[in-house]
Amino acid sequence: MEALIQTIVTPLVDHPEEIKVNVKEEDHKIVYHLTVHNEDVGKVIGKNGRIAKAIRTVVYAAGSDSKKRIYLDIM
Repeated sequence: MEALIQTIVTPLVDHPEEIKVNVKEEDHKIVYHLTVHNEDVGKVIGKNGRIAKAIRTVVYAAGSDSKKRIYLDIM
């Protein structure tokens, strides 16, 4: 899943070397924390959060076979 998130985000940012995806797994959920360069945050979130919503939709769909709920936080 981390590779999927990096593949989606890499073409959007100017500093792809600073993309970091950290995973925190709990009993009933998996949380992916996406961290990008400060200048790239707006590009990943998009106008009115449209790009972030689209990224979350793809990630949630890819993880739908998992029994745990998946969350994506953009830092």
